Amino acid sequence: MAKRDFYEVLGVNRDASDDEIKKAYRKLAMKHHPDRNPDHPKAEEQFKEVKEAYEILSDGQKRQAYDQFGHAGVDPQAGMGAGGAGMGGFADAFSDIFGDIFGGGRAGGGRSTVYRGADLRYNLEVSLEEAARGTDTRIRIPAMEECETCHGSGAKPGTQPKSCPTCGGAGQVRMQQGFFSIQQTCPKCHGTGRIIPEPCPGCHGAGRVKQQKTLQVKIPAGVDEGDRIRLAGEGEHGVNGGPAGDLFVQIHIKPHSVFQRDHNDLHCEMPVGFSTAALGGEIEIPTLDGAAKIKIPAETQSGKVFRLRGKGIRGIRSSGLGDLMCHVVVETPVNLTERQKELLREFEAINESDAGRHNPRAKSWMDKVKDFFAG
Repeated sequence: MAKRDFYEVLGVNRDASDDEIKKAYRKLAMKHHPDRNPDHPKAEEQFKEVKEAYEILSDGQKRQAYDQFGHAGVDPQAGMGAGGAGMGGFADAFSDIFGDIFGGGRAGGGRSTVYRGADLRYNLEVSLEEAARGTDTRIRIPAMEECETCHGSGAKPGTQPKSCPTCGGAGQVRMQQGFFSIQQTCPKCHGTGRIIPEPCPGCHGAGRVKQQKTLQVKIPAGVDEGDRIRLAGEGEHGVNGGPAGDLFVQIHIKPHSVFQRDHNDLHCEMPVGFSTAALGGEIEIPTLDGAAKIKIPAETQSGKVFRLRGKGIRGIRSSGLGDLMCHVVVETPVNLTERQKELLREFEAINESDAGRHNPRAKSWMDKVKDFFAG
């Protein structure tokens, strides 16, 4: 298959500047990088095509040969490669492609280490209602972004990084100790393979600057405490053209004034007056979908649980709705008037006259206490 024109591959004009070519390459390399497109069968092929185009057009001599002779001018097989590249040019391009995939890259004619950007985590608090129904929200996060002044090169505009003279751009040097040769990180360039004679004033040579960015986050319905939402490529910017990291949004549910969540079920305490618990009645309780009524049978005891099916939450990994558990708490009257106290004393006297009938649990418990002390 005939190769496409390198300018067409990068989507730039034939008179494009070095910065325009570099910017186009970075954009396309990020788009087609195999690590970011594991399910795309042609991603690696497209990435290699972009890489080869940049390899030629970013080198002044190779670009001149390409402009004059086309693909034949930079084809090692034709013996016309710029600077007599021969098989060395092919090997450099081959190793350069796989260097970007596995951690190596090129800078100033040498080799520099490519780093994937760091993953970031953002703790996001949402209300119980938002977690149940889902919502869209905006967050602002600090992140290391590519410097707009130098476009990530770290060099002052109008200048370029240079290959490290100590390691020749390899990022590694060999130290001879007797019969042994030890390879170690270059002390001059610290493994980057390049030096920056004139650092960019915007980033001081780092190629990245700390910025705040705003992101739109979609919270799916049913998320629970501790769930994570992954925003691919929204972490820190990569180094030397490496892919960006990911942002993980960690969900935390705010405490609710009425409900406590247990997976897909909701729990709430339901205070019931003394007379309602004894005589029975009907009370209204809240749910996430509005108010509901519950019939309280006569002689209801504290601790009884009423289940309202389907009034809980549909979990993000569940097909059905949870339930709402209402826990009865019989409330003892407070701030009694003298008349109320008088009626209660009369009521208590009636109870004590036939405790086994009116207060069976208390009667049973007292009998056990008496047996305990008697034993």
